[in-house]
Amino acid sequence: MNHPAPNCAAPIGIFDSGLGGLSVLRAVRAHLPAEQVVYVADSRYAPYGQRDDDFIADRTLAIGEWLVAQGAKALVVACNTATAQSIEFVRARLPIPLVGVEPGVKPAALLSKSRVAGVLATQVTLRSARFQALVERHADDLRVLCQPGHGLVEAVERCDIDSPELVELLRAYVQPMLDAGADTLVLGCTHYPFLDAAIRSIVGERMTLVDTSVAIARQLERVLDQHGLRASARDDESPADARLCSTSDGEHLRALAQALLNLEAPVERVQIPSRRTRELESHAV
Repeated sequence: MNHPAPNCAAPIGIFDSGLGGLSVLRAVRAHLPAEQVVYVADSRYAPYGQRDDDFIADRTLAIGEWLVAQGAKALVVACNTATAQSIEFVRARLPIPLVGVEPGVKPAALLSKSRVAGVLATQVTLRSARFQALVERHADDLRVLCQPGHGLVEAVERCDIDSPELVELLRAYVQPMLDAGADTLVLGCTHYPFLDAAIRSIVGERMTLVDTSVAIARQLERVLDQHGLRASARDDESPADARLCSTSDGEHLRALAQALLNLEAPVERVQIPSRRTRELESHAV
């Protein structure tokens, strides 16, 4: 299929399995306010951390193709799980530049004084070859404590970022890291920055929290400049429009965007079929 060449005024596509990518959207809107954005939450099939690798690649490609069809000039895969499992596969198949996310192991290695750092991420991210290579490349003298964040994505998806039950779940994950001497915690999923205050209530100032969303926005800026795709500066300094889309009903997306980004916007419900979801639908019937 031939796609028209994207232009500088075209939007950036940002995609996540659900709502976590809003942390990346927040950083992009702050760092690149002239850029229009189309955000897609694949909430109907979230969380990806419990899905197999083929399913993740299938959905990432389908949503990337959908965003290309909407005119996106670049794609941010704002999901650590999708990046870890499928970004090279998808990059080879889309006609626009891609930016992925990865846990902040490199900055953690630079920041840690105790030489012990925790990584909180999904099981899929932690087991991926991409993550293992990241640790080998940047953390050879660092003790890395990996903890799957079971239940945390689901909590954020239902807008629970500070309940007593959530805090106790987080405590079970981070207290052993503190006890082992960790002074740095990598938030290895784009959902987790929204748990910053809850984590801080447990660790106080004993840990530095590493959130890579700002680094992603800077990398996106570099990629846009490399391809001559940067939007022209606007007279109005407020961020450009953001179009919010969800494969589910979108109510949680609307509520979280309002609560955490102060972004008042309707959410479009979109259908983005793919090979694996067609299989799921046929089996359900």
